[in-house]
Amino acid sequence: MQQISMRRLVRILMIFISACVYAQENLPEDSLQIPVAHIQQQKWRHTLDMEFRPAWVFTSDPFLKGDNEAQKAIRNTWSAHLEYALAYPTTSPGGRIYPDTWQGIGVSHFDFGNKRELGSPTAVYFFQRSKLAQLTPGISLFYEWNFGLSFGWSPYDYYTNTANITIGSRTNAFMNAGFFIKWRLLPQTYLITGADVSHFSNGNTSFPNAGLNIAGIKTGLICEFGTPDTGQDSIRHLARPPFNRHFSYDVVTFGSHRKKAIPFQDGKIASPETYPVWGVYAAAMYNLNYRLRTGISADFVYDKSSDAYTELPKPGTQQRFYRSEDSHQKALGFSARIEYVMPVFDIGFGFGANVFYKGKDMKGTYQSLALKVKATRNAFVHIGYNLKNFREPNYLMLGVGYRFHNRMPKLAK
Repeated sequence: MQQISMRRLVRILMIFISACVYAQENLPEDSLQIPVAHIQQQKWRHTLDMEFRPAWVFTSDPFLKGDNEAQKAIRNTWSAHLEYALAYPTTSPGGRIYPDTWQGIGVSHFDFGNKRELGSPTAVYFFQRSKLAQLTPGISLFYEWNFGLSFGWSPYDYYTNTANITIGSRTNAFMNAGFFIKWRLLPQTYLITGADVSHFSNGNTSFPNAGLNIAGIKTGLICEFGTPDTGQDSIRHLARPPFNRHFSYDVVTFGSHRKKAIPFQDGKIASPETYPVWGVYAAAMYNLNYRLRTGISADFVYDKSSDAYTELPKPGTQQRFYRSEDSHQKALGFSARIEYVMPVFDIGFGFGANVFYKGKDMKGTYQSLALKVKATRNAFVHIGYNLKNFREPNYLMLGVGYRFHNRMPKLAK
């Protein structure tokens, strides 16, 4: 099966290379020299990328170390990725404010060598890459992140897949970040080589949720379509629109459901219940420049799992789980926030603590990581996750938000 997959991979690679070569051969003769008089005619730039990523699996639990049906440790994996990206025209406000920044959608396939017990998932994800440094005229350093969903796992099952204590859902979040060097081979074709790390988990929506982490290397080809990169030095240094520092205000509402490990005797026991979570936060953010904003937020959460409890069952009866009083399920806290601002996506981090609450579960600090996907100029989709005390999984934060007093310039004109 793996040989067939590799053959298909080689065929796709050959088709991809042929398309890149065709694009080079059909460039207009004057496409490498762009007259300044024609710079306003530039259009959106597009890329088609193909990557191969071998990786090492962090064997963090007995299943991955070899305590499985195959009696073999799961130490290695590989994945093939196909990505489409676009960037603002170089002369547009977006192209001048965020040069060499690409965003798009990707699809990938992973092989862990144990399809029966772990699966062979396919991921669909958003991604963004941007240049950090120009090392030489033809070599540059980029960062890239991926965020999406992976499908096709073989999760834990009490009857048919009891050894798999790593993955508890058929669908899991996929997160990836890394760096790569981009080498120019032809005016619109590039080789990339780099390293990255990835994480798979279900966000505490089902048990088990140990998660799976991998780290590896990446290599591939990027083929650009549209205005070539070479010869644009005459227009790259057009003045950026001036930035006016200002306050903006985000209001976000979110919801999800979660599982909970309930304290019992000297340890914890997994509750069979699924608990809803709902929340809202309002953040006042000071926009320092085009890439950074920071501020404070008031955070309200209604977590039905808070202070849930269980009791020792009577002989011959099933153990029961109980929810706490309604007042123990609500909390109001305050957090410091910082956001990295880019086209289409904002990435935010938060650190806070509940101030008004009852009970034990709401005590302590909380941390949040969020991706804001801009749907319109002011409205966005919110995809986030919340941790407690830097180590305890809490809940997903899936919702929508709106930004008031947004003074950022329009990127496409």
